[in-house]
Amino acid sequence: MKIKSQPEGFYKTTEIQIESSTASNTKKIAVATVLTGLTVALSTFYIPLGTTKCFPAQHMMNGLAGVLLGPWYAVLMAIATGTIRNILGLGTLYAFPGGIPGALVVGLVHKYFKRSDYAAIAEPLGTVAIGATLSALILAPMQGHNLTLYFFWVAFATSSIPGAFLGYLVLKALRRLGLDRMLI
Repeated sequence: MKIKSQPEGFYKTTEIQIESSTASNTKKIAVATVLTGLTVALSTFYIPLGTTKCFPAQHMMNGLAGVLLGPWYAVLMAIATGTIRNILGLGTLYAFPGGIPGALVVGLVHKYFKRSDYAAIAEPLGTVAIGATLSALILAPMQGHNLTLYFFWVAFATSSIPGAFLGYLVLKALRRLGLDRMLI
């Protein structure tokens, strides 16, 4: 941040110039916050499977956040969404392994491999391969749930595959309307 002071007539003026990286980070935090709010608001639609609640909107927003904001802001959005849903009684502890890895994978795929909107479709790789596996091997036994790895793979795929494709379609619509430039 640069501050310039100049005397101008009777009043002293002060100009504050915020560096573009600070402004960009602030904008990304604001967009992540809006996406978190939208995801929580869309949490009334879920697919109950066993002890889990599968939220396709979470995976849709993970795709958007991973592509538009990058991996770390997408992960923060997934953590915030899972925390708020649990506080409100809308979610379960499976929200964390079900949301965070998908957001991270989309962000990393977009950043390091393919700078394309198709990265949003990579969300099930993180959610199913990593999140469901962690849920079955660590979280479910800790909670006393006797569910198989196959169950979690199917449950998480049921939510993340349609959610990832919805995220891709919403991303394409935002780009077509030119609204993506306003978000990032």
